[in-house]
Amino acid sequence: MRIPSRQHGFTLIELVMVIVILGVIGGVVAVFMRGPIDAYFASARRAALTDVADTTVRRMARDIRKALPNSIRTPSATCLEFIPTKTGGRYRADDSAAGLDFSATDSSFNMLGSNSTLPGSTDSLPVDQRIATGDIIVVYNLGIAGADAYSQDNTSAVTAVAAETAAPIETPITINPKRFPLASGSNRFHVVPANENIVSYVCSGTDLHRTATLGFTSSCPATGPILARNVSACTFAYGGSDLQRNALVRMVLQLTDAGETVTLQHEVHVNNTP
Repeated sequence: MRIPSRQHGFTLIELVMVIVILGVIGGVVAVFMRGPIDAYFASARRAALTDVADTTVRRMARDIRKALPNSIRTPSATCLEFIPTKTGGRYRADDSAAGLDFSATDSSFNMLGSNSTLPGSTDSLPVDQRIATGDIIVVYNLGIAGADAYSQDNTSAVTAVAAETAAPIETPITINPKRFPLASGSNRFHVVPANENIVSYVCSGTDLHRTATLGFTSSCPATGPILARNVSACTFAYGGSDLQRNALVRMVLQLTDAGETVTLQHEVHVNNTP
């Protein structure tokens, strides 16, 4: 006798019903999961934009605080430029041959202190903070006619740095012959690095550039390394004081990515005492 088959299966209709039910359940789950997932990615984009903006303005603030007094200017709302400094010192101001003469053209003077060690210490001064041949000496920059580093009224290039003298320690510095127009009340001078005479921060398109140029003329070039991308807006403003001692740089940087926008405002206090 034939034994009847006991195999069981499902019909095509049952398979279609299961697929439809799974699709409905998946759609409901996706609706509930989409919000948190989108929020996570949006939060990640905002965090990344905030980090880039914060790092950018901090880098700029560090640069700006080393600017030559009274050299910061804003040729446009999207350009900030200044003359950077690497170090400074005090010059001998007496009438001896080692002093800096303001009554006639002079080609050498002694800096009080060492050019190779930290003040009051035997630790070596970093190489990038030492005065070297080609650097620019600036005395009493006021940023006005007759005392403006951009016009090179009060600047002279270093041609040699001699060995230090015995106690009291002084460093003889030779410069291109120059008659500086005004003496500093505190006998101070600043040193502009030979490889960076002007630093410009320029917003061009969606990029923020940092450009270092030689010479003391600049038209806000946007040719330097890119400091930040996805820039949707930026504004630079500079306000000096009547006393020419304190000033404020205001920066507003706005970054946008995939519909997310972060705006960061930052202020940098600048000491303009020449």
